Amino acid sequence: MNKIKLFISSVQSEFEAERKALANFLRADALLSKFFEPFLLEELPAIDKSVQQVYLNEVESSQIYLGIIGKKYGYRDSEGVSPTEREYDEASRLSKTRLIFISSDESSDRDNEVKLFIKKIEKEVVRKSFTELSSLQQGVYHCLIRYLEENMHIQSGPFDAHKQTRAKIEDIDPDKVESFVRLAKSRRGFPLGEKSPVHKVLHHLNLVEGDKITNAALLLFGKKPQRFFPTATVKCAVFHGLTKTKPIHSYKIFDGDVFEMVDLATDFVMSQLNFSVGTRTTSNIAPGRYEIPVEVVREGIVNAVAHRNFASNASVEVILYRDRLEISNPGSLPLGWTTEHLKQLHNSIPHNPLIAHPMYLAGYIEQVGTGIEDMIERLKGYGLPEPEFIQNQEFKVIITRPAPQDTMQDTMQDTMQDTMQDTMQDTMQVKNEIKELILILSGDMTRTELQERLNLRNRDHFRRMYINAALDEGWIEQTIPDKPTSKYQKYRLTEKGKKAKEQWRK
Repeated sequence: MNKIKLFISSVQSEFEAERKALANFLRADALLSKFFEPFLLEELPAIDKSVQQVYLNEVESSQIYLGIIGKKYGYRDSEGVSPTEREYDEASRLSKTRLIFISSDESSDRDNEVKLFIKKIEKEVVRKSFTELSSLQQGVYHCLIRYLEENMHIQSGPFDAHKQTRAKIEDIDPDKVESFVRLAKSRRGFPLGEKSPVHKVLHHLNLVEGDKITNAALLLFGKKPQRFFPTATVKCAVFHGLTKTKPIHSYKIFDGDVFEMVDLATDFVMSQLNFSVGTRTTSNIAPGRYEIPVEVVREGIVNAVAHRNFASNASVEVILYRDRLEISNPGSLPLGWTTEHLKQLHNSIPHNPLIAHPMYLAGYIEQVGTGIEDMIERLKGYGLPEPEFIQNQEFKVIITRPAPQDTMQDTMQDTMQDTMQDTMQDTMQVKNEIKELILILSGDMTRTELQERLNLRNRDHFRRMYINAALDEGWIEQTIPDKPTSKYQKYRLTEKGKKAKEQWRK
């Protein structure tokens, strides 16, 4: 099958890096790489022809023209027209499919010629805006899938872009959408407001078309995603040995939306890891840390959930053994990638772009492919080896735990050097969630303030595991106890909570 040639155009000096990253993204995607071949002028060999003529010839031989418009107009020929506009005009004359993406820069920052060029484009084609590389890739992905569908190259798109015929807009939880918008606005400057209609938010994220909802929308914001995707779960287990042999110390299956699964699975692992308290040699506050950094655990779980193959009947598995943490998912690396490629700076090429982009906006993942490098650096700071990556029928990440004897020795030394009082002995039994809440609670604070300080998205999980648990055990209290659901409700430490916080800081 001959591939569909995709001409990628922009002012040479403005979006060179983005055009290269976009081409790499298309070539690495398992589906799009089967159908499309991007063209970049930089990849042409030396040739004895004018640049302008080469460009126009390539536009003629391409089926799709993809233009990226920003602030600069670029070089002007003798008639005052830039090569980018010449290419667009040629694509229009030849009735090529034109996909236009315009940066979200302020109009006042654009060259006057660019403003006129955009006005001409808007009269002829529907264009789409983008803010950064991630949204550009996601927008192009969505448009190309639609192109394949409309031209009968494929019967249906990738799993996350597929329309769920059994779902209705009522299957989307408006509270989840509002919570996402609030978080995305604070993390990434999301342009829509918290009270924006659900349909408008979904449309902005390319998660809905008319009244048809995508699988991605349900997995991100569905009231009960597992009603549509029963195996979209995370199975977590703890074994005291080195293999999957009974008895199982602890076993949980977490469902919900992708954000909830990440949060719950991460909390489960952290609750099972050793936590040691250091000495107060350089500060009045005794430092404490888990045996594996929470950022490493979270990154591994986020990648497993975001990049898994949701069409598979298998689930994500998070298994904690005596010597290691294994995180596996039914998925695979991008075409042509090796596990060694992950350890280098690389483009982010998500298996599920329509899921990955909102997770980026909510601060769960990064767009530039630095997550693995961060994992390696954090583990190195803990004296732990690099994670091991294995690609067989499933993709697996293995994170080494510290040797048990080393952990015990460190804990004993810390305990000997830091004498505990009776109150401290009691507070050491406090669940990690409650302890985290107590340590960040200062004065009177609202639920939203506390949740944001703890970097948690799932409101129900936060209320159940943090707020309600701390209230039930008397660590915190409400400022308006006779009106527990008041919108003016705040929380503060009780005397018991204040003593515990003071003791932990000593």
